[in-house]
Amino acid sequence: MTTDIHQHLWPPRFLALLRARTSPPLLDGRTLHLPGEPPYAIDPADHDPAARTERARADGLDRALISLSSPLGIEFLPPEEAAPLLDAFHDEALALPAPFGAWASPCLSVPVPDPAPVVRLLRRGCAGLQLPATALADAAGWERCGPLLDGVARLGRPLFVHPGTAPPVPTGSPPWWPALVPYLQQLHAAWFAFRAFGRPRHPHLRVCFTALAGLAPLHGERLAARGGRDRGRVDPGVFYETSSYGTRAVDTVVRAVGIDAVVFGSDRPYAVPDVPGLGAAAVHALCTANPARLLGPAKGARP
Repeated sequence: MTTDIHQHLWPPRFLALLRARTSPPLLDGRTLHLPGEPPYAIDPADHDPAARTERARADGLDRALISLSSPLGIEFLPPEEAAPLLDAFHDEALALPAPFGAWASPCLSVPVPDPAPVVRLLRRGCAGLQLPATALADAAGWERCGPLLDGVARLGRPLFVHPGTAPPVPTGSPPWWPALVPYLQQLHAAWFAFRAFGRPRHPHLRVCFTALAGLAPLHGERLAARGGRDRGRVDPGVFYETSSYGTRAVDTVVRAVGIDAVVFGSDRPYAVPDVPGLGAAAVHALCTANPARLLGPAKGARP
């Protein structure tokens, strides 16, 4: 089954709710406004379900997972604002035709996030739980999200770590600044926090970091030089998604963690899909075999 684990599509009711908002995140016509990023003009065709379904089928995909755009910050809106947007996203994403599926996203603005809605979404068909990297940047984040992750692990589903909201861009910064600086810093923090705090608490959880975790696995030598242990240890339950990176970066990460740890994701429509030119066997691993292990039921999971 050829799989793209990372796409974005905003269905009609979700778009209407963004347009009805009076404070960021909001859509003003075709312009997206976020607190920390410059205005961004969206292309309506990028979020047209029929056009995107045709595009996914033309790409030869058997499965394409729709991800909530965590940089919007919806997970951290007050519950009364987050709930309609999250409901619209999940209801419409789960109703999309094949090959689409969806990741589940929770409300994180309450003192103690409730795992029950996440479990219900997983039982409705969501592939796993998505959390913003900003929610998992330290020990406190992994502890706070622990009950959510316990429910995910019990059902044998994976966690997908996606960049969250960006702080205001420095004056004069180019448009690519958020995607290249705070997004990758967030992923680095979440990856190292997972090693230090997440994995000890969740020994059986499968985790996938978007964008190759910002190339965090390549810092093993510095980790060892600064007192870290297990520089060369490869965690078989950790995966790295490829979006926005090409053959050179993917090949380098494969040398650090092995081919079995890398899965294909495009981040469509925000990036052009790039299947690394590493040979047919590697492409099969990235697009078929490895996603099946990431997304498939874990041994001993409860239905």
